[in-house]
Amino acid sequence: MKPSPPPLYKPQVKICGLTSAAEAAACADLGADAIGCVFFPGSPRHLSDELARDICRALPPGVGKVGVFVNESYDHVMQKVDRCGLTAVQLHGRESPELVQALMNRHVAVIKALFAAGAPALSEAWKYRTSAFLVECGAGVLPGGNALTWDWRQARTISKTYPVILAGGLSPDNVFRAIAACRPAAVDVSSGVEKAPGQKDLVKVKAFIEAVFRCNALKKINPVF
Repeated sequence: MKPSPPPLYKPQVKICGLTSAAEAAACADLGADAIGCVFFPGSPRHLSDELARDICRALPPGVGKVGVFVNESYDHVMQKVDRCGLTAVQLHGRESPELVQALMNRHVAVIKALFAAGAPALSEAWKYRTSAFLVECGAGVLPGGNALTWDWRQARTISKTYPVILAGGLSPDNVFRAIAACRPAAVDVSSGVEKAPGQKDLVKVKAFIEAVFRCNALKKINPVF
């Protein structure tokens, strides 16, 4: 008797930069595994605590509620976690391994950003004990992906060892190629599914998630969110 083929697994999907509770709930209904709330004041997607709390409350159980921070203190991050009901934090600056460890000690899921063309570099993954790494280019003006595509193959070495969330220039048209290049545990998209900064195009969101569903991998991918 021939052995059964291994089961197929798909990467998870995080839709980031939501500014509307209704749009966040709609993204979850379309199959998003996590929603990102941006707390970086320099971003056009920056949220107040009140709006972030409304977005988190609009999401069904099981959908990750991720707060995105850049070079903030432990107290500031934990304040947002408690006020807004976040289930994970994404540290998108030059945060220290000690800060990551302190948050992990509070049983907060921590996603640390690493950059192919910035700091901390991909080669510095070993310094951090974290729930997952978000990997992107880091060559633009803002701390986020700046809608820049890059050579996603650079993240493949890290994804063999650590849970990786792939980001940077992703869209419904290229996410299949990006996943094939990196084999990440999850993918993260913001501007690639927008009609304006912070305003999601639900047709694009649906197309993005459907494209990810076609990217099954012949290996087990443990969920990040």
